[in-house]
Amino acid sequence: MSKKWFPPQSDLERGVDGLHIDDVTPDTVATSSRYTFTSGPETEPLVPPIFHSSTYKLRSVDDYLKILEEGGYIYSRLGNFTCDSVQAAINGIEGGKGTLVFGTGMAAISTALLCFLKSGDHIVVNNPCYSGTFDMVVNILPRYGIDHTFVPTGCPVEEYRKHIKSNTRMLYGETPCNPNMAVLDLEEFGKLGRSLDNTLTMVDSTFASPYLQPVIKHGIDISMHSCTKYLGGHSDLVGGCLTFASVDLWKTVIHYQISLGTTLSPHDASLLLRGIKTLPVRMERHSSNAQKVAEFLEKHPKVERVMYPGLPSHPQHQIAKKQMKMFSGMIAAEIKGGVQGGKILAEGVRLIQLAVSLGGVESLIEHPATMTHGPMLMTSEDRLSGGITDGLIRLSIGLEDADDLIKDLKQALDKIPDSLIA
Repeated sequence: MSKKWFPPQSDLERGVDGLHIDDVTPDTVATSSRYTFTSGPETEPLVPPIFHSSTYKLRSVDDYLKILEEGGYIYSRLGNFTCDSVQAAINGIEGGKGTLVFGTGMAAISTALLCFLKSGDHIVVNNPCYSGTFDMVVNILPRYGIDHTFVPTGCPVEEYRKHIKSNTRMLYGETPCNPNMAVLDLEEFGKLGRSLDNTLTMVDSTFASPYLQPVIKHGIDISMHSCTKYLGGHSDLVGGCLTFASVDLWKTVIHYQISLGTTLSPHDASLLLRGIKTLPVRMERHSSNAQKVAEFLEKHPKVERVMYPGLPSHPQHQIAKKQMKMFSGMIAAEIKGGVQGGKILAEGVRLIQLAVSLGGVESLIEHPATMTHGPMLMTSEDRLSGGITDGLIRLSIGLEDADDLIKDLKQALDKIPDSLIA
């Protein structure tokens, strides 16, 4: 504290175009006092502040159109400094030409699909996929006259080509896939997309994070992430993002984002930006922990099989090695004993938490056949066609000590009776 400093004064105390605080009542002082820093060198906060304001004060009427032409802030649905700060950070990691952040991951996905698909169009999607994506493709897009074809996850990219029609406008993939951890060859997927006219490629890379797997460099048009997961990293926000290979795509989608109102709140944007600062160190720990846990599970007699890209037994292990820096924290495992075996494990852990979502610092477990991909959304035939078997469990490995997680899984697996798996 300098002895030369003076108490801060509101604009009304200093006078605004001849209007002084003595000219108005206390009621107006309470609503209209505004502080503007006017003395000393201008500094910049190290952490971008949270701009809660819904609207922005203009200096002149003409500034409205000038901002629309040159950039700036008018109303937070149109643009917000806090959101722009996190968009710039994500775009830098992704290596794209522009990023937009959304209120949820599904807001990002649905905005993109509604933007680029219209009545009479066709989309090719991997199956299984994230349950919200499945619902959108199967139950919502058909209401707008948009047709779809499913291809199995982990299939060669040539399988996508086989199902392309004259009206195909998007090829959509996940890698690693939710929930079975199949891997899509991004280089081949990008080549296929670039060989087609009027057909976009879009990839949901949430399970990997852009740190471990930046997809734009493979020639993909749109990279999607649920920011709720690894980018946020602390299970304390919901959000989504789209990163684009061209400014034109960015400009097309921002129009839909503004009109649909699917923007991210500045408070969540601030939390997201904080999470991104530790993304590299977190992803390395998630990955090293998951590798150890996957290797343990693969050797356990009550586990039928383990799907983790870092295991040589994974069908697309070589592809994963080519396009991923490490193999992330997501594991799928088929537990012997079917539904009961999976439930006993999911309910028997003590350290790992039984919860949906993923990518946070705490390890989570869920049973897709009865939870995220359960009967409220998918039929048994839908699940089996996507390889979601009764005993499948999905693990999101957190930042705990790997040996503690292994001990927890071992004691829970011990609870599955031998008679159930005989």
